[in-house]
Amino acid sequence: MSLLNNTLLALPRGIPITDDFTLAFYSLCILTGIIVAYFYGMKVYKSIGISEDDMFWGVVIGVALGILGARLYYVAFEWERYRDNPITAITHITRGGLAIHGGIIAAAIWAPIWCKIKKLSLLRVIEGVAVGLLIGQIFGRWGNFFNQEAHGGMVSREFLEAIWVPKFIIDNMYISWGQMGDGTYATGYFHPTFYYEMLWNLAGLFLIIMIRKTWKKYWIGDSLAYYLIWYGFGRFFVEMLRTDPLRTTIFGIELKQAQLISIAMFIIGVVLLVLRHSLKYKPQSFMEIVEEEKQKKLVKELEITVEEVTEEML
Repeated sequence: MSLLNNTLLALPRGIPITDDFTLAFYSLCILTGIIVAYFYGMKVYKSIGISEDDMFWGVVIGVALGILGARLYYVAFEWERYRDNPITAITHITRGGLAIHGGIIAAAIWAPIWCKIKKLSLLRVIEGVAVGLLIGQIFGRWGNFFNQEAHGGMVSREFLEAIWVPKFIIDNMYISWGQMGDGTYATGYFHPTFYYEMLWNLAGLFLIIMIRKTWKKYWIGDSLAYYLIWYGFGRFFVEMLRTDPLRTTIFGIELKQAQLISIAMFIIGVVLLVLRHSLKYKPQSFMEIVEEEKQKKLVKELEITVEEVTEEML
């Protein structure tokens, strides 16, 4: 952010590579999230007995389908914007326009298919997917920061300073053509709702990691329910502040579709968690499975050592 003639100028949205191509920070944020989620996910899978070889192509294809699902979902609800020139639904993806709910739906469809193909435990695979989604969203929201999108209504700079929003974020929330809740546009400071959601997701990530490391009643696969509950609850309230929501009409009433999906996510998460623990469906403690895999590894290493010693003696 710089100052020119007493007017705040927004941060650049990318790095110019050629006259016709700019590497968007939005894309770099998403890519960073994918990479971090991949390596953390593989660390989790290794601890619960799933090899990287079994998951590599599943993750690669899943990421591609997730991005496609997120884009198709967004375009479907914003079709009026692309109707006259449909090709921009593809070419303008670096300008923003990925709806996470579409990515979640794609992941929900692909994960069971890959588990069936590779004969893997779906509950174990879920442990990497759910946390990976949170990590991807944490980094992805910074793409909204550079694009100055996914923001809320107009506020004062003093308000943002009072709630301890970092200065560099406040500066970039001075938007010269920001969308208001009534569809009009104005210049000024806006709620950094991307930042609120990012903090919420970060807290959720920390919570899930701590619970499954310290609580024996956290069962393998529970991260899906925790994710649905946590993200659904937080997104519902963040959406109240946003001025650029995707909308849908039900029985003649226009509603924010993200809030409807968030309510559904929350309810599904609660039902899954309560039913599973009530019916004791595959009650495998995450902590116990990790310990079992450690013991298996030690036994295998011991067997290899014994074989090597035996061969040397012979």
